[in-house]
Amino acid sequence: MSEFEHPDRANPAHEVTVEDVRQLMGASTPHFALQLRNRIAKLIAPLPADHPARIEGEREIQRLVRLGYTGEVRGTHAQPGQRPLKSNSAGLAELEAPAGADDAAAEASAA
Repeated sequence: MSEFEHPDRANPAHEVTVEDVRQLMGASTPHFALQLRNRIAKLIAPLPADHPARIEGEREIQRLVRLGYTGEVRGTHAQPGQRPLKSNSAGLAELEAPAGADDAAAEASAA
């Protein structure tokens, strides 16, 4: 995905709507979240603070930043002996635990 914008939305005469923001946020994934954040930020930048599209865009930007840096959890937690995939966030405690820490914690609680 690039940060190329649809010609209609790039036209300076185009009036930005909430629907424009929603089209961009659509089916966002961690992989593309930060590019979508940039596109929405650029789209809403000239709008006044109380404009409905700007309010929706700012809310979506916050969600996209969280999604882009922490990823998303799918399915079940890691099985004993397996570690979950890392996200882009280095500060998540469960991802920073040493290998085997889940197994040791499970053994300690079972005793």
